[in-house]
Amino acid sequence: MTVALPGFGRSSEPGPDPVDDVPRTIRGSAERADLAFRLAARGSGATVLVIMLLVGVFLTYRAWQALSVAGFSFLTTAAWEPDSHHFGIAAVLTGTVLIGLTAIAFAVPLALGTALYISEYAPRRLRRTLVSLVDLMAAVPSVVYGLWGAFFLQSHVVGLSRWLATYFGWIPIFKVTGTDLDDPLATSTVFTSSTFIAGMVVALMVTPIACSVMREAFSQAPVGEREGAYALGATKWGMVRTVVLPFGLGGIIGGTMLGLGRALGETIAVYMIISPVFAIQPHILQNGANSVSALIALRYGSASTFGMSALMAAGLALFLMTLVVNFIASSIVARSRSGAGVEA
Repeated sequence: MTVALPGFGRSSEPGPDPVDDVPRTIRGSAERADLAFRLAARGSGATVLVIMLLVGVFLTYRAWQALSVAGFSFLTTAAWEPDSHHFGIAAVLTGTVLIGLTAIAFAVPLALGTALYISEYAPRRLRRTLVSLVDLMAAVPSVVYGLWGAFFLQSHVVGLSRWLATYFGWIPIFKVTGTDLDDPLATSTVFTSSTFIAGMVVALMVTPIACSVMREAFSQAPVGEREGAYALGATKWGMVRTVVLPFGLGGIIGGTMLGLGRALGETIAVYMIISPVFAIQPHILQNGANSVSALIALRYGSASTFGMSALMAAGLALFLMTLVVNFIASSIVARSRSGAGVEA
């Protein structure tokens, strides 16, 4: 006896048409708001790229007259005498890099410690206030930092510069010439308006951006790995050392390079502190320094037509250098957000 259950025993019925087995493509009509937002986002991104391209084209066009005269010597000449066709950025480019590296040497430990304290150690009720205070540093005008560095910091740092030159003068970058370090009555002007002082001021200006990137990377460390470290008996510092720092390594590197990009292009604060010299000055504690941005600010008002083209060439070199640094930093930060490269 055969019992037919509901929904079964219908094999004798003809099957569906094979044409009906083909998956159907469902197309939904996008709403106008979505289309408008997509077009606005794409337009904004394209506008930024176009503006950057136009800036590069403009600088190249205005600098071509000077570059065609100087040629490759533009990168190897330290003097700056464009009206006599004897000019180059060897000195100012070296000074720019030295000021940037000095600033990063001070800014990275400060930004790293601040980011770790805010994300891991600060009481929850104080974190918002601390974040606001750090971000507020980025809103202070650079001329204020320049005034502070020239009239307050410089007089208080001369003693540190003398101490470094006395005990670490055997290191080339800390060597100071033109004064007797053993004479306590020797003039201290040899230590003023130096790369070291300018770098310290710029360090305070780049600390907020570096701290912000590092703090964001640290806050995204996986909660499971944090709790796992505690479950295995790790202390607070042990958890930070084995989980937070490895996970945020990309953010540390990215924040450092973003800060370096900002430090390379700083103008007013550096211009107010340094004593411009057009010679390669590798001694960061000694009076005399220069940078590309400070050179442009110094000579812009009195430059001739050819001199203006030379300044545009210097600006083009700075533009390309900061563009490369920021592009590398952005790539590193983008990878760090996913925790890529972190070992479990």
